[in-house]
Amino acid sequence: MGLRLRLRLPHKSSPRSPSYLLLCVLALSFFSFTALLFYKVDDFIAQTKTLAGHNLEPTPWHIFPRKSFSAATKHSQAYRILQCSYFSCPYKAVVQPKSLHSESGSGRQTHQPQCPDFFRWIHRDLEPWAKTGVTKEHVKRAKANAAFRVVILSGKLYVDLYYACVQSRMMFTIWGILQLLTKYPGMVPDVDMMFDCMDKPIINQTEYQSFPVPLFRYCTNEAHLDIPFPDWSFWGWSETNLRPWEEEFGDIKQGSRRRSWYNKQPRAYWKGNPDVVSPIRLELMKCNHSRLWGAQIMRQDWAEEAKGGFEQSKLSNQCNHRYKIYAEGYAWSVSLKYILSCGSMTLIISPEYEDFFSRGLLPKENYWPISPTDLCRSIKYAVDWGNSNPSEAETIGKRGQGYMESLSMNRVYDYMFHLITEYSKLQKFKPEKPASANEVCAGSLLCIAEQKERELLERSRVVPSLDQPCKFPVEDRNRLEWLIQQKNKTIENVRYMEMTRTQRGSK
Repeated sequence: MGLRLRLRLPHKSSPRSPSYLLLCVLALSFFSFTALLFYKVDDFIAQTKTLAGHNLEPTPWHIFPRKSFSAATKHSQAYRILQCSYFSCPYKAVVQPKSLHSESGSGRQTHQPQCPDFFRWIHRDLEPWAKTGVTKEHVKRAKANAAFRVVILSGKLYVDLYYACVQSRMMFTIWGILQLLTKYPGMVPDVDMMFDCMDKPIINQTEYQSFPVPLFRYCTNEAHLDIPFPDWSFWGWSETNLRPWEEEFGDIKQGSRRRSWYNKQPRAYWKGNPDVVSPIRLELMKCNHSRLWGAQIMRQDWAEEAKGGFEQSKLSNQCNHRYKIYAEGYAWSVSLKYILSCGSMTLIISPEYEDFFSRGLLPKENYWPISPTDLCRSIKYAVDWGNSNPSEAETIGKRGQGYMESLSMNRVYDYMFHLITEYSKLQKFKPEKPASANEVCAGSLLCIAEQKERELLERSRVVPSLDQPCKFPVEDRNRLEWLIQQKNKTIENVRYMEMTRTQRGSK
């Protein structure tokens, strides 16, 4: 029997053993790409700044605690930042800016009420750039002290974020500008503006005399060039439970009617936070003696108020005294408008700072001036004068309330409109969208807002107006200087009355 070796070679049609190498390479590539994608997305999100304060550091010139956000997974927060920042503003056709003179055939009413006298201050605020205009270099240098930049182009709003603002100031300020664009569609000109959102003015007149830089903020004074702009609280202040201005004013006025003048407590009243680096408020705390100084001074603890749902800090319940005191905080304070709204005779401790509307107040017309140098005695004199002249004191209080009632949101928007319009006329360049700016619309802002913020913002929505803005007063330096002189003379007269009484009492 012969031995035969038979080699069995695989048949050409028999299947090969599967190779996993290619699959492994593909899988590894996929996972690497996915990891890289997630890394890039995370990096992109970490660089995306929002109006709520994500990825923003506090202003270096006024440090404050960073905002803490509500608990959320990293994935959900990332999705929210992306959605709100890049996918919440629908396409809107470009709206060409219109002038007031082209509105006669647009359905708007042609009648224009005259703007209040304090609108004249817009001319004074913009005077540093009247001869040179505002150039790109002016705006560039203003950036060093700005928290954010606002650019309006054909009715669209773009915001470039540099630093965080304390609490929700930036969000509510931007919301106000969005409402202005809605109220007067196509009428707000293209503009490029730098904003700071902290309290104290920073553009010193002496330091910047050779090259003034335009910076908008909520207050100013004689030593600074900062341009005052309506503050955020006109649209609400979520951290202190304050609603939009007209809602708050209506409730305060109603609360002021619960007691007649003669049934109100014949003392001066102040309630606030003295722990805000405010020497005048600390001095005011020493005046808390009803018999000696005729004053009731109360400390406000906002942390405790928040725990109690702000039940003890309702402004409509704080109009039970004949006299209410206004004392500045770290700088100017938003409390002025609420204090004046009570209809009590407002005692204003000689302020160092002014906001956009307070420059129209007149001493002994709608408030009583208080000296900061002999504070308690000055308060006592005002209280004694008012109790000896109840009719005159009540009239001053009612005029103060009337002044605030005339400051409707229509007038606030008109002030914003005219300020932006006059500023835009000074620009020597065509505004452009900054590369790092994002478009902001009502949808994107509400998207990034927390629930409480969103509720307040929604309550201050506007619709396109059928009326034109009020008629802007022509520049009249003599008129403005006369008003300033009359104001100073009246304050000097009150000081003289106080001094005369003090001298008589010491004899």
